[in-house]
Amino acid sequence: MLPSAEPRAPGRAEVPAVELRHIVKRFPGVVANRDVNLAVQRGSIHAVIGENGAGKSTLMKMLYGMQRPDSGTILVDGAEVSFRSPNDAIAAGVGMVHQHFMLADNLTVLENVILGREPRRFGMIDRSAARRRIAELGATYGLPVAPDALVEDLGVGQRQRVEILKVLYRGARILILDEPTAVLVPQEVDELFANLSELKREGITIIFISHKLDEVLALADDITVIRAGTTVATADPRTATTRDLAELMVGSELPTPETRDSTVTTDVQVRVNGLTCRSAHGRPLLDDVSFTIHRGEIVGIAGVEGNGQTELIEALMGLRDPDAGTIELGGVDVTRWSTRRRREAGLGYVPEDRQRHGLLLDAPLWENEMLGHQSQPPNVKGPWIDGGGARQRTEEIVERFDVRTPNIDVTANALSGGNQQKLIIGRELMAEPQAMVAAHPTRGVDVGAQAAIWDQLRAARSTGLATLLVSADLQELIGLSDALLVVFEGRVVARLDPSTATPQQLGSYMTRGDARDAGPAA
Repeated sequence: MLPSAEPRAPGRAEVPAVELRHIVKRFPGVVANRDVNLAVQRGSIHAVIGENGAGKSTLMKMLYGMQRPDSGTILVDGAEVSFRSPNDAIAAGVGMVHQHFMLADNLTVLENVILGREPRRFGMIDRSAARRRIAELGATYGLPVAPDALVEDLGVGQRQRVEILKVLYRGARILILDEPTAVLVPQEVDELFANLSELKREGITIIFISHKLDEVLALADDITVIRAGTTVATADPRTATTRDLAELMVGSELPTPETRDSTVTTDVQVRVNGLTCRSAHGRPLLDDVSFTIHRGEIVGIAGVEGNGQTELIEALMGLRDPDAGTIELGGVDVTRWSTRRRREAGLGYVPEDRQRHGLLLDAPLWENEMLGHQSQPPNVKGPWIDGGGARQRTEEIVERFDVRTPNIDVTANALSGGNQQKLIIGRELMAEPQAMVAAHPTRGVDVGAQAAIWDQLRAARSTGLATLLVSADLQELIGLSDALLVVFEGRVVARLDPSTATPQQLGSYMTRGDARDAGPAA
């Protein structure tokens, strides 16, 4: 572990693939980066870690040409660069795979990979040349794909592979990966790491942003820690521990989601019976799903994305009409109720995509506080919106849930991902719901925000809240849940005891619908 804020001197004679010197970036009321230094050796995997709001994403956006630094120098292969757009970065060999995939579901793998870079012959797209190039890249880097498969039919791990191929197809020699394992099950993480190791062997330089410190230690050649917008340390993964890294990031030990003191009552708060949803073509998306959630209970849902979790969430929240089955809330059949009526009856909601479904990014925080609760006090007084009440409630959320913001008049897009998430969870829990659907509540947040969110979910559970927890973080599911269900191809294929279940066992059910090679049953 090196405590210096300056980058380590290169251990090799060659010039670093990427070097950032004294980078500063300001936004109104916020300094995102202050004197950041980073050196990434060619052909290495370099991890960048830090709290949400520490400045990691802003730094990478500047390297990828999405933003420009106010001062400082960016060098690629020893040459100073000034990118005005991602196209400039791509031309210089820098590519980025975002946490939220940028793929068109209705196009094939081939069409997604070549989009905007189509090879042409006689004025027409040369699909044969594109196919050969994709096959060549897949063989070289260990990333085989089916070029004619529709992206909407691919699993999450395969979609990520397509994103990486898309970047390599454009000639990237330097690859930025933003939270690449956030939505993967353990088997897919192993596969990704094998792919990244192969990319490194072939000379690709990888910058790896992650909050999963055990993965960082397993994969990285070098680690840079950013805190409060500046580099505070570099670390050697051969000698550092997760505790070391957590303390550098947030000044405390790595949190754990462990919850073993039961608060489960005999009162059923949510009952789902025979829930079935079909696609427009008649394909089953949910197939005869049944479960109950008692007051004071967290029921966890595990599954690879695309196996019915989204449809389950939508059906529970009144966003999708089921083809069969019933949903009861507090003993009342709400199957045909509107979303608003369910919300007013005490159903909380933390959506799986906070930016698309949880926030108005260009609206101030106090207006975002009202979303989903705009018909209830303190946001209304009689028939009128009560701006004063909404502002007071927002101030309470900021204080209680540690939402780090200059004030409640800033827009939601000015907050880091972790603070956006804490605002949403605060908004829902302050409304004192009877039941809540929490979808990926800690996705893409740092260890500090993660610990705070876990604490709030545990506290709400102890007061009797019935929670459906959908998460891709298997340790989170095992640690927080009182009962675990695994969904595969729209069906519940396993009901497990979290006290004995393992991530490997869950991953086996999630990927194959059974527990072969997963060890003893729970």
